[in-house]
Amino acid sequence: MLKIRKRDEPWKWGALVVFLGALLFSLVLSALLLKGQGKDALYGMTVLWQGSFGNIWSIEDVLLKAIPLFLCSLGVAVAFRMQIWNIGAEGQFALGAIGATWMALAFPDLPRYVLLPLMFVMAFILGGIWALIPAVLKLKLRVNEIISTLMLNYIAILLLDYLVFGVWKDPASFGFPMTPEFTAGAIIPGIAGSRVHWGIVFCAVVGIGLWAFMHFTRLGFELKASGEGARVARYAKIRYGMLVLLVMGLSGGFAGWAGCVETSAILNRLQPSLMVGYGYTAIVVAWLARLEPLNIAFASFLLAALRVGVENMQLKLQIPAAFGTIMEGIILLTVLAGQFFLTYKLVRKPRQE
Repeated sequence: MLKIRKRDEPWKWGALVVFLGALLFSLVLSALLLKGQGKDALYGMTVLWQGSFGNIWSIEDVLLKAIPLFLCSLGVAVAFRMQIWNIGAEGQFALGAIGATWMALAFPDLPRYVLLPLMFVMAFILGGIWALIPAVLKLKLRVNEIISTLMLNYIAILLLDYLVFGVWKDPASFGFPMTPEFTAGAIIPGIAGSRVHWGIVFCAVVGIGLWAFMHFTRLGFELKASGEGARVARYAKIRYGMLVLLVMGLSGGFAGWAGCVETSAILNRLQPSLMVGYGYTAIVVAWLARLEPLNIAFASFLLAALRVGVENMQLKLQIPAAFGTIMEGIILLTVLAGQFFLTYKLVRKPRQE
């Protein structure tokens, strides 16, 4: 007979074993779902792999999707680290795109080395402000940040629609909702002629900077300590309210940067097709990576590869678009459930005579 016992010390390599085991289990479940739809499960998994890593075009596509996902996930992880539940990265992403577009349309003739920094600054400011609204509501009126950040997503998306259908709509777009195309100075260029742009280097710098901030600064230590709760923070004389504002501002700013990068480097203009759910997927990525900045890079790449692979499956197997979302959910649930074994283990209970 088995019983549950708490581990005396952390399981070495346990996180990696649990993650790989949960990932394998989730792929098996996904294959069974394919089988249930009358599809060849083995062929389906092959199509998934080929779509994600089968050629250089697929790998570039994965990297392009991983860039905004990484930045959104960093923002979500910063807030979650302090147990501030920012579900609003999607709206903050939209506000960042709006801020970047504002600068690109207002100053189209500026050189790239001036205009791009302006776009990034405005994207960070608007994304941060959008995240600070629920932070202030939480501190002053005790409004649940899960609800307020979620509701602000819809307002942000509708604001983006208002702009591209109205005041920023390109007269030469034949009625399609989009802004005029950005000038060359507002576009992040590709690296060495590839489709992968310099935003990936920006991601690396931001990720390393956040990791160093969290591990080697007093403010980063206070942020992690405050994750135990407001009472613990105040007992330790940590300025809890200031930290809530800081993490939400950073969280929204990072998501805003993601919107700026996607608007500038991929679409070269603002349009509704920008909103594909990176802010929501970032929540899955942050938990898969256990809120660690450097782990988020791997998890972002994994979820981006899943998106690209599922798109390939949709074309070749004619499966529903929702299948990718189902796979994301299965992966998250199995990984979170598997983390139980990092703290506890199953041991055989001795048989009583």
